[in-house]
Amino acid sequence: MTQGGKDPHYSILRSKREVSRLQILVEIAEHQPAVRQQEIAEKLGVTPQAISEYIRELVEEGMVSASGRGNYEVTKTGIEWVLENAESLESYARHIRRDIIQQVSVWTALAAENLKTGDEVGVYMKDGFLYAGKSPLAATGTVIADAKVGEDVGIARLNGIIEHTEGKIHVCKVPRIQSGGSRRVRKKELLEVCKGAGMVAAVGLEAYIALNAAGRKPDMFFGAREGVIEAAFHGLDCAIVIVDEEFTDFLKRLESVHLPYVIHDLIAP
Repeated sequence: MTQGGKDPHYSILRSKREVSRLQILVEIAEHQPAVRQQEIAEKLGVTPQAISEYIRELVEEGMVSASGRGNYEVTKTGIEWVLENAESLESYARHIRRDIIQQVSVWTALAAENLKTGDEVGVYMKDGFLYAGKSPLAATGTVIADAKVGEDVGIARLNGIIEHTEGKIHVCKVPRIQSGGSRRVRKKELLEVCKGAGMVAAVGLEAYIALNAAGRKPDMFFGAREGVIEAAFHGLDCAIVIVDEEFTDFLKRLESVHLPYVIHDLIAP
């Protein structure tokens, strides 16, 4: 038996045969005692004859017990072998996530101040954008190239959690043209709602015109629904002025992504 856990440099991934044996043992454990070799063969992309040969070897090695045609169970020895190699795979996956991907992944941020290659920086969200500055924070990383304040800067080896809160969405309902359109919108109240929003969007021409009439040109019109959701995920409070026939579906969308919202009915009597 191959002792993967005893050799720190061992990886089951080095041997296609060992990977197949592990997969077969897992499949047997999941479906025992009635094991369909044809189904295992289809999952692994090999022939039923190959599966039969693998199972015969596993039985001979004491990792699988057979009790009649098509009835197999993983033994204590087989379970120990699976666990041992699963731990090896888990360790390898941790190595990929922590030591490899973390080093090669580069995040783009705005330089909050002049930064030099190799600077250790704190990374944070502000006004929907990712920033990097020299103050230590919950999330930290390493600058990969010089950058002046306000420039884009690459951050590698990002560690920790970037602290930020999701924005609130103010949903303002306006009527379709058949029910009065923008003429029936309380413009002063609409403008007041928009004052505290970092992003303002319109859905429907009536909503677009209502915003313009109130003195606030929308930041988004085409693709406004998903744009507002994306902005809120980045921490911006948003206002979306939306025609009544689109209103209910948009609220359902907000519920599905668990974003906080407030409803404003601005339709005048």
